[in-house]
Amino acid sequence: MMLALLGSSLQSKALRRCARGMAVLAACALPALAAVQAAEKPDSSYVPDVGQEGKDVVWVPTPQTLVDKMMDMAKAAPGDTLIDLGSGDGRLVITAAQRGIKAHGIEYNPEMVELARRNAQAAGVSGRATFEKADLFETDLSRATVVTLFLLPTINEKLRPRLLDLKPGTRVVSNTFPMGDWRPDEQATVTEQCQTWCSALLWIVPAKVEGAWKLDGRELKLAQQYQRLSGTLDARPLDDATLRGDEISFSVNGVRYRGKVNGNTMQGTRAGGKPASWSAVRG
Repeated sequence: MMLALLGSSLQSKALRRCARGMAVLAACALPALAAVQAAEKPDSSYVPDVGQEGKDVVWVPTPQTLVDKMMDMAKAAPGDTLIDLGSGDGRLVITAAQRGIKAHGIEYNPEMVELARRNAQAAGVSGRATFEKADLFETDLSRATVVTLFLLPTINEKLRPRLLDLKPGTRVVSNTFPMGDWRPDEQATVTEQCQTWCSALLWIVPAKVEGAWKLDGRELKLAQQYQRLSGTLDARPLDDATLRGDEISFSVNGVRYRGKVNGNTMQGTRAGGKPASWSAVRG
């Protein structure tokens, strides 16, 4: 019995020491945990600095006059889905939402994401303007009908294959920087209330038409470099061949062909030849 009591006493003392140790450990751990939680919690007073470093680029806001110009060039309207790559403080997404457009911003900096969400809420458009912390190279762009960006030329070129795989007719608008040898369909510069970064470039994703086609029993061969076309119809060279999204046009021997591309088929009308309509099938 004495041995048992002594054992119980020793166990009690050990438990008390253990409890005191756990209390000390908890007391030390709580401030550290609070610091981690504070660091993870977005700072509602966060104000970004122009030129601050990001994952791939530094942050420089697009002037509002150029934001408006980019929207106008893209002919962005309700019914479109806009994705802004590197959305920063959210101004372009918010502007699109104010025009009735469903818009989504991709931004790697979580503080910027929270700032953009607060800005959208303050503007009363948080229902249409959404933001996500994500890597722009890993983001699914397939639902976009308009893509906007203000990135470096090297990043634009890296994104270019993915942009060219989007649905024909999707509009891509860049602040200032080009897409390598993919020439823009339109380019404009604003001069009012804009002193730097005042140019916008627009590309319209072209349909993929390169290859051999049968046009009303005749052999149509097309070579394509982005929206620029060349080729022959029954070995006669095409003149003034253009491709704007899914809209194709070219002339052969004074006959002007205009039509729409739908995957492996094309159909349209011709001026100066008969019959007035034409169709083509790939292969």
